[in-house]
Amino acid sequence: MNDPIPKKRRPKRKPQILEPSYSSSTEFTNRELGWLNFNRRVLHEAEDARTPLLERVKFLAICDSNLDEFFMKRVGGLKRQIAAGVSPKSSDGKTPQEQLTLIRQIVKDMMKAQAACYFGLKKELETKGVFLLKAKDLTTEEKEFVRVFYKKNIFPVLTPLSVDPSHPFPFISNLSTSLGVTLKHADQEEKLFARIKIPKNKMGIPQWIRVNVGAENYRFVSLTDVITENLADLFPQMQVLQVMPFRLSRNADSDRGSDDEAEDLLQEIAEELRQRRFAEVVRLEHGPNPDTWMFDFLKDELEILDEDIYEHPGELDYSDLQMIAGIDLPDLKYKLHKPVLPLAFLDDRMSIFQILKSSDHLIHHPYESFSVTTERLIREAAIDPKVLAIKMTLYRTGDQSPFIRNLIRAAEMGKQVVCLIELSARFDEERNIHWAQALENAGVHVVYGIVGLKTHAKLALVVRQEDDGIRCYAHVGTGNYNAQTSRFYTDFGFLTARENITSEIVEFFHFLTGRSLKRDYKELLIAPVNMFAKFKEMIVREREHAKAGKPAQIIVKCNSFEENDLSLALYDAQKFGVDIDLIVRGFCCLRPGMPGLSERIRVISIIGRFLEH
Repeated sequence: MNDPIPKKRRPKRKPQILEPSYSSSTEFTNRELGWLNFNRRVLHEAEDARTPLLERVKFLAICDSNLDEFFMKRVGGLKRQIAAGVSPKSSDGKTPQEQLTLIRQIVKDMMKAQAACYFGLKKELETKGVFLLKAKDLTTEEKEFVRVFYKKNIFPVLTPLSVDPSHPFPFISNLSTSLGVTLKHADQEEKLFARIKIPKNKMGIPQWIRVNVGAENYRFVSLTDVITENLADLFPQMQVLQVMPFRLSRNADSDRGSDDEAEDLLQEIAEELRQRRFAEVVRLEHGPNPDTWMFDFLKDELEILDEDIYEHPGELDYSDLQMIAGIDLPDLKYKLHKPVLPLAFLDDRMSIFQILKSSDHLIHHPYESFSVTTERLIREAAIDPKVLAIKMTLYRTGDQSPFIRNLIRAAEMGKQVVCLIELSARFDEERNIHWAQALENAGVHVVYGIVGLKTHAKLALVVRQEDDGIRCYAHVGTGNYNAQTSRFYTDFGFLTARENITSEIVEFFHFLTGRSLKRDYKELLIAPVNMFAKFKEMIVREREHAKAGKPAQIIVKCNSFEENDLSLALYDAQKFGVDIDLIVRGFCCLRPGMPGLSERIRVISIIGRFLEH
């Protein structure tokens, strides 16, 4: 299926390149290599026999999906720097080209490990009655089933595109899997190239087709393999010489500036999404033993270098295994987790406002229920006649969001509803544009983020008229307002009616919607207003405690740790006896346990059933 080429492309701005304030190969590690090490830990979960079998399949799929995003965003960003003729050094002093060279070697090793893991999982799945088969290995009855399924459901959807003087090389969209086919006429020697785009799940065609529906065991064949086996139907009277599956990754690194050029941020993000489909190719993946003629043809047409080409020893796209991981075999998965209902929230007769007036509550998800705490606050606020206003920030909220429904309901009941939707949430931009427009249509006042800043705060504020006057209730969280991910991501949510906190949240929303310049927050840490300075202040405080002989300790839990100035402050504090523990899920540019530098600093990463968010 061909993808249209845009008629007009907007001129690209010169990218903003921010160099670290200080770099050192002895004091810091590399962000990109650290991220790849994190993804290798995800792959380890797929290799670990202690993990339930179908969960291991899911971890393999997640690892591959993560790698796709890494190439689109991080590798794409490094390539954009090189194309712009700038070479900012990383925290550990490496140029973009040096980083790309190291990335390639690590990724090639990771691909070998992925393939070994996949083939090992295939064997183990067979012992449990789940078979991932090649078309040639099907029984006669199964081949007939697949043949009928193919002719009815797949063949009409396919669009073979040949390349010749009257048919230019087709545009190939980001992350789409294709079959490259070398053809020739029976009575001619000239070779021809054709491309077939493999339909994706959203078209209703599964990437793995079950061939024995209703049986006790599960037998699947891949969609790509089925199409390969039936190529003669697409090219009658032609000779199919070679077939090679391949896949492209395109640059998703934004070149949007951090200034106020965007008069309409919604339009700017929508345009960026459109352009992302047509961005430069940063990676070509292909199957083993490629046909030399076809391989050279693709390289020339895509204008791609050997250093950006990766040969897969196994499957081309393991992310499609999410479907296999979803098979209904409970014994091969984690036991169903049911979150605890916090004691204070058990009595449905007491409103959540009565509960929060009595005391604050710190909720730990997914171990404690998201639905009866965070969701309940907005659900009750939407229909409570005493509630005057609801204000929220939404970063990633998911499909069928109960928060969106309740905000719309509140607006329809005449309440003042304000919602900041962060349009720049990476790879969720399209969904967020949809929700922003749905909320606006319902009368919600929507703010489309702030140009130059990404609003990552997770805040909700409810303003309520009570007998003794106006009272505010708030939720401050580490996780997105997403009912689905709240069951799998570990996050904290803080619910409060304390005036010293809610009054500052009121002013923070004034900053988001009205550009207030308030800077003297006492209770809230807000980036880029006061958060960095406060972190430095707290590190220095512990250092001074240690110097005075008092107990001193620092524990940090975060997704990733990159800020060099904070690393230097931690190095300084530990010299005076401060014990420091960093719990970092992703990459960490600080070097722990180095003699004379960081002996008292320990860094651990937690990868497991629940995403440490």
